[in-house]
Amino acid sequence: MARFDVYEYKSKSVPFVLDVQADLLSDLMTCIVVPLVPEFTARNEIASKLKPVIQIREENYILMTTDIAAIKRKSLGKFVINIEKNHRADIIEAIDFLFQGF
Repeated sequence: MARFDVYEYKSKSVPFVLDVQADLLSDLMTCIVVPLVPEFTARNEIASKLKPVIQIREENYILMTTDIAAIKRKSLGKFVINIEKNHRADIIEAIDFLFQGF
């Protein structure tokens, strides 16, 4: 399990979650995740700095940064993809904006 890994999640409204916790803490029983919801279900939620659009499997999802949560690692579903290469800056900027306001 690595930071910026996307996992399937057992929810109709939240098909994926993004692990944003530092790799250094991978031995903890919980991890910090951000839900990813289909763009078409939350168009009014798009805010490029706070809730960027993330592409997974050629479909767009919104990173619901304001819904960040801790869950048990065993709740994570199947690994899908690591999105660090294409979306690292957007994710870090969204988390910084949520907690720092910039």
